[in-house]
Amino acid sequence: MSILANKETRAVIIGGVAGLNAARRMAQFDFLINRPLTVQAFVYPPEEGQQKEIYRGGELNNVTVYSSLEQALEENPQINTALIYIGSSRAYQSAREALDAKGIKLVSMITEGVPEKDAKRLRKYALETGKIFNGPSSIGILSAGECRLGVIGGEYKNLKLCNLYRSGSFGVITKSGGLSNEAMWLCAQNGNGITTAVAIGGDSYPGTDFVTYLQMFENDPETKAVVIVGEVGGTLEEEAADWLGAEVRRIKVIAAIGGTCQEVLPQGMKFGHAGAKEGKKGLGSARSKMNALRDAGAVVPDTFGGLSKAIKQVYQELLASGAIKPERELDEKLLPALPPSVQEVMKQGEVIVEPLIRTTISDDRGEEPRYVGYAASELCEKGYGIEDVIGLLWNKKLPSREESEIIKRIIMISADHGPAVSGAFGSIIAACAGIDLPQAVSAGMTMIGPRFGGAVTNAGKYFKYGVKEYPNDISGFLSWMKQNVGPVPGIGHRVKSLKNPDKRVKYLVDYVKNQTTLHTPCLDYALEVEKVTTAKKDNLILNVDGTIGCILVDLDFPEYSLNGFFVLARTIGMIGHWIDQNNQNSRLIRLYDYLINYAVKDERVVPEKK
Repeated sequence: MSILANKETRAVIIGGVAGLNAARRMAQFDFLINRPLTVQAFVYPPEEGQQKEIYRGGELNNVTVYSSLEQALEENPQINTALIYIGSSRAYQSAREALDAKGIKLVSMITEGVPEKDAKRLRKYALETGKIFNGPSSIGILSAGECRLGVIGGEYKNLKLCNLYRSGSFGVITKSGGLSNEAMWLCAQNGNGITTAVAIGGDSYPGTDFVTYLQMFENDPETKAVVIVGEVGGTLEEEAADWLGAEVRRIKVIAAIGGTCQEVLPQGMKFGHAGAKEGKKGLGSARSKMNALRDAGAVVPDTFGGLSKAIKQVYQELLASGAIKPERELDEKLLPALPPSVQEVMKQGEVIVEPLIRTTISDDRGEEPRYVGYAASELCEKGYGIEDVIGLLWNKKLPSREESEIIKRIIMISADHGPAVSGAFGSIIAACAGIDLPQAVSAGMTMIGPRFGGAVTNAGKYFKYGVKEYPNDISGFLSWMKQNVGPVPGIGHRVKSLKNPDKRVKYLVDYVKNQTTLHTPCLDYALEVEKVTTAKKDNLILNVDGTIGCILVDLDFPEYSLNGFFVLARTIGMIGHWIDQNNQNSRLIRLYDYLINYAVKDERVVPEKK
């Protein structure tokens, strides 16, 4: 049998990440003893409606997160236990709600740092409502072969080594979470294992004392002895001694008390737990606790190291008296093995998994991201800029200083083209509608296409084709384009012409041709095409998209990457427009009637439906 937690226990966890980790550990124990999932719901308002993935062995379970305990209990009436993993500032309210809930009988609080006044109030309220409040600062409760609440018991292999898959004859009560695991191990090695282990927490005012749990063990016929692991500070152990000595008890008590070293240390020094400090005149000292328990009839070793021998002594006595029968050894091979993760199996070299994606540009598995092998921080330290990162991530090579300067100028020149173009206008409308930055910029990004920015890629693509297929035949190239594609991408401008040239184009061409040593076959070809097209019409000039496309081809960027420069550059401008409109607190934009041609029929009567 067990106390507090059994096969009928169903829990709700109140809290976030730490609670999810506990639920997954609890599911491992559920798998070991082949019981249904213990955790039935989570309560954590920031993640309301999410489904948390909990593996019970190889079985995947989705457990819902609720915004309130009331809602969780309404949809999961089988829940009878609450585990509190919420922060200390909200722990009291969460525990109080759980104690108020009709179906919940046990509340165990894992949260540390709970104010002492809150712990006192919760203890008092639990007593008034006839419920159990365990903790704060409790690692949990474990009933061997029946239920695990929290991470008590440790890793999966330790659950097996401590024989926690079946019930034994020893109860365990501790203040320390770590020592509860140690005590369970000692009971398995020197006895036949445990019935239930309870970590009450090491705070000054735990929700439930040793005596309450001792009485529960006394009433459990399967528990023959109880191991108490106490420590300096407080009076719980003395109260346990009073209970033990008050009358003849069925269970035997073994107690190990830590802190005798304090006899040579300053009075009042703490030992880690909030409650682990000696009071005035030696009140709560380890020595006084040990003496009180011995006087009451408990087996008390002089040191914790003697606990193993004490457990073995009591176990042999119980065997000799016939109170317990020798346990049959269970072949551990019959116990289920926890399915390993894919990562573990791959590490052991026992399986090959086809990669889902393949990357050749970046790696985040080390101390920091690496771009084509170069550490990001080292690139910064050695004076490289965003233009060099573009070269690495888009073209998998580190640009030369000249190439970097060209890339930088292309980005700068393309960053914005005023508020009237479709991309900027889309972002502005979104900003005025109160849309957040990412969505507003995305609205502008959706405008990029064949009529807005799309010419960069196609210009580079087709001028590159011309260089290869029609190197000395501009007329032949233009004829081929007319028959197969249409107007030449990158040629033509609505406003600019030979008489009114685009200064951006003039600057880029001059810079690349006269201030760098870049070989520019694609740009040269486009300029020759411009001579032919402007002879027909003076606005059929090489525009900025065409210029950028050709230069990037000459820089050896893949043709399908070229529009990325326009996207990246215009993102800078769109973010600027979004910030600008928010700084002005701009209002929602609605088109005036005079900007719309309502080419619709006059108002008319709706006919009767036939």
